[in-house]
Amino acid sequence: MAAIAYSSSYNSPCAACKFLRRKCLPDCIYAPYFPPEEPHKFANVHKIFGAGNVSKLLKELLPHQREDAVSSLAYEAEARIRDPIYGCVGAITFLQKQVERLQKELDAAKAELIRLTCIEAAPVMNIQGTGYFRSVDLGRARWIMGGDGVLYHGQPGFPVTYSFPWNDGHNNNNNNNNPGSLW
Repeated sequence: MAAIAYSSSYNSPCAACKFLRRKCLPDCIYAPYFPPEEPHKFANVHKIFGAGNVSKLLKELLPHQREDAVSSLAYEAEARIRDPIYGCVGAITFLQKQVERLQKELDAAKAELIRLTCIEAAPVMNIQGTGYFRSVDLGRARWIMGGDGVLYHGQPGFPVTYSFPWNDGHNNNNNNNNPGSLW
């Protein structure tokens, strides 16, 4: 709303009226959302959506929804200018893939931490004749590392769905008492 007072008090047209080369009236629908200090904002929106479509959209929306709509239009217009095919969907897809990659790295780091904690802190035990396991309590969760390199939550038989890079099936420790063990 400050843009209306600014544009009418100094007779400076809003960015939309200036771009369209028309007189900016006191009840201009563009003035609150396209201040004269941001001419590129309206230029991008006009290039992608057209001034008439933006005006029609703003008139159909309730006044409290217009600012968010203009913000979305400006973001999408800028994204479309940078990437004409995918627009903001391309940016969202890129960010989603980055989050997935970082989540995998975090999961691998957590699994490595659990593996190292199991190796260093827990004694080897035989659980009901099922093989050798190492058990460790980490906070509220109890983790058991099986001789097969699978990480179990709570008890054997309920494996956590982690794929460990160190689980290559080789006996790294040359433990002759349990040839299948990784320790």
